[in-house]
Amino acid sequence: MHNHKLRNYPFSAIVGQDSMKKGLMLNVINPRLSGILIRGEKGTAKSTAVRALAELLPEIEVVADCPYHCDPDQPLMHCPQCHERYEKGEVLPRAKRPMTVVNLPVSATEDRVVGTLDIEYAIKHGEKKFEPGVLAEANRGILYVDEVNLLDDHIVDVLLDAAAMGVNTVEREGVSFSHPAQFILVGTMNPEEGELRPQLLDRFGLCVTIEGIADPGKRVAVMKRRTAFEEDQEAFALQWEEEQNKLRDKMAAAQKLLTSVSYDDEVLFQIADIAIQMGVDGHRADLVMLKAAKALAALNGRNKVEASDVAEVVELALMHRMRKKPFQEIGSDQKKLKEIMGHQHAHNHEHSHTHVHR
Repeated sequence: MHNHKLRNYPFSAIVGQDSMKKGLMLNVINPRLSGILIRGEKGTAKSTAVRALAELLPEIEVVADCPYHCDPDQPLMHCPQCHERYEKGEVLPRAKRPMTVVNLPVSATEDRVVGTLDIEYAIKHGEKKFEPGVLAEANRGILYVDEVNLLDDHIVDVLLDAAAMGVNTVEREGVSFSHPAQFILVGTMNPEEGELRPQLLDRFGLCVTIEGIADPGKRVAVMKRRTAFEEDQEAFALQWEEEQNKLRDKMAAAQKLLTSVSYDDEVLFQIADIAIQMGVDGHRADLVMLKAAKALAALNGRNKVEASDVAEVVELALMHRMRKKPFQEIGSDQKKLKEIMGHQHAHNHEHSHTHVHR
């Protein structure tokens, strides 16, 4: 037996599931998207994709002895301990670590998730003693929650808060402790086992529903690839190395490009128009569409958002925010969306070529 470490299945070798892969990549490019919810039946490569994604991401620089894996070069993002050491002028010890995927078990208690603050110790010694939880482990990594619909609603709320804010705050009897909790939140669920409440659904940045593959050719490709992978993981990984590297470079370039991506008012009106016609409540959907379109432009190596970027992210950003309708009607929503997008496209064309006389 060769003593090879177990490899993850390569991200670029996953057959189909393009919108899931795109949604995951957009969250890496802009972690402020507040995560992605992947809805799909069992055996649809959900966890494979998440683990594979981590392998595409570069190692991160961390403060070697910090439980929050603080970035030594980002003093503004430091946890209280690193902050104190930095202020004293201490040179923080450095280490590199791979991008990690932290799993949150469905049985997790709130204490296990947010960490615990020892009040007795604080009263006795006049200083805070904090036992870090899952959110601390996940800082600067990926937090993977399988069957998020089976978690306690309150815990889902806490996760979404931290994902949106990038900070976790624990408060007990007037004593509070905060630490950085910036992570990419990936929740998965099997819709057959009950839905997520609409107000929680709305807070996931993106959502994708994945179906089994109905195309025989693609199903055969899945079998061939999985078999080859199981027979010799090392050789399979080598076969895909070139594709993986291309994707790595593309994502790293997109992360750098994101801050300089611009857009004009036309794009904003396009987004507002879609949201109004689809009857979406609130403004979160509009903002997510904009963030996702910017991330997609960056992924495509462009520093300006085009109408096509918006069209491509609409479904990821909107489908789960439709007004309180059972998910069965999602097909009609998608049809309506296609009509709107088609109409917009024609409309834009008309504008660019001729002046319409009123």
